[in-house]
Amino acid sequence: MEKAIKKYFPVFIIPTLAAFAIGFIVPFIEGLYLSFCQFTTISNAKWVGLANYRHALTDASFGHAFGYTVLFAVVSILFINIGGLGLALLLTRKLKGTNIFRTIFFMPNLIGGIVLGYIWQILINCLLTIVGKPLLQLNTAAGYWGMIVLMCWQQIGYMMIIYIAGLQNVPDDILEAAAIDGASAVKTFFLVKLPMIMPSITICVFLTLTNSFKLFDQNLALTGGAPNHMTEMLALNIYNTFYARAGLQWKGFGQGKAVIFCILVIVISLIQLKATRSKEVQA
Repeated sequence: MEKAIKKYFPVFIIPTLAAFAIGFIVPFIEGLYLSFCQFTTISNAKWVGLANYRHALTDASFGHAFGYTVLFAVVSILFINIGGLGLALLLTRKLKGTNIFRTIFFMPNLIGGIVLGYIWQILINCLLTIVGKPLLQLNTAAGYWGMIVLMCWQQIGYMMIIYIAGLQNVPDDILEAAAIDGASAVKTFFLVKLPMIMPSITICVFLTLTNSFKLFDQNLALTGGAPNHMTEMLALNIYNTFYARAGLQWKGFGQGKAVIFCILVIVISLIQLKATRSKEVQA
């Protein structure tokens, strides 16, 4: 059996590697090369060195989008993970109807971001009209909190499922020992359950971190960066640089921003993974 697996292993792995190379590695290398060029297509690319990166790093709109994205990511990570863990704790108490509630809370994750963005744009604008406030297109604060609410509504249910799996894997004998020792529910949560579910926290924080930084479709549909690009996040800023302006230089500027964006997400994600994994304990 082992010999057969070794013999036919390439048959199964080569198509996957080929698809990965064609769909990811080759476009990534081409994109990296184009970030040093002025171009409209790959065939007419002109090498300009670090000019695109210098422009990206001195672009005020890109700096604002980065700060806005960081602020959005910090708040959304906190709300989504606290909300997801809170729901997981409630739905692991063996109450009636928990499976129905799990399904209901998870369902928003199945709806596309563009659709959610337009739905919430209508809902929030209706609410703002009722209370006599400016609409999303003229209201920076409403745009920010609208995206926070949208992101939480879409992702809390998904993180809840991961936290439920983590809580269900906490050994019963450890919980029983804590109860015998007289630990309260609060102490049991912070001193027993929380350390034991750190792998789930690592996964959920990683997902919410990367999803927050990569957020595009919801941002485009809900606010479109309005008013005056004040609610424009990094992905939308790159899109607008690349597609919304004519001229050879703008494609290169947008590609340079995309490479910087990719490096930022990788570095921040690796730092987060290292920080949270160091807190994990063995069951």
